[in-house]
Amino acid sequence: MSDNLSFWEHLDELRSVLLKSLGAWCIATLVAFIFKGPLFAFLFAPTQSDFVLYGWLCQLGQAIGWEGLCPESVHIQFINTELTAQFMSHIQVSMLAGLVLALPLIIWWLYGFISPALYEQERRKGIVLSITSLFLFAVGVGLSYLLIFPLSFRFLGTYQVTSLVVNQISLSSYMSLFLVLTVLMGLLCEIPILTWLLSRMGILEREHLRRYRRHVFVAILILCAVITPTGDPFTLLLITLPIYLLYELSIAIIK
Repeated sequence: MSDNLSFWEHLDELRSVLLKSLGAWCIATLVAFIFKGPLFAFLFAPTQSDFVLYGWLCQLGQAIGWEGLCPESVHIQFINTELTAQFMSHIQVSMLAGLVLALPLIIWWLYGFISPALYEQERRKGIVLSITSLFLFAVGVGLSYLLIFPLSFRFLGTYQVTSLVVNQISLSSYMSLFLVLTVLMGLLCEIPILTWLLSRMGILEREHLRRYRRHVFVAILILCAVITPTGDPFTLLLITLPIYLLYELSIAIIK
């Protein structure tokens, strides 16, 4: 895009970028909608007893001689009480999956629109920042899918105040928990990016982060105990450490 474009020409360029982004999102959503089977098999994989996490825990338990670490096989029943709920869930999940698939392309187009107004050094930093941000968000999503969500769902799905009350999990409840934990972990993993930006703005200093290490560790421990209330100290530590390591990474990257 030329630097000599008028205001209205810039608006036309922006409109073109937004339309292309919308088109990419719609196409990716359609693809996700068509592949309903693999998409929902992926989403419901953490509910199965042969999920990869449970295999890892069993192998670890056998290696260290702690058989209690291997999760027992459980059957959790799902129900649907609304006529349109399954179809609407299919559409919503397809739209979210389409957004995830189209996001790298959308970011690239938006960067192409903004980059002419940046200096060469700013362009390089922008590329590094964007790639790092996407990577950290993906790490958070992976951490939620492979570790945090399966343990949270397994505990909450089997918890009973009395045997008289049978757990039957609704589709909307499952999807809500899945999306909330996934987005939450993705955003939590952006902590190094946020602290770096705040330090560049002069709001945050490395010494502040070092001073409150212990407080932050306790806060993260409490947060992890809330989102994954398994009652197992090993599992709690397993979830807490990756998030705390992000905090240490934040300290390391601040000058």
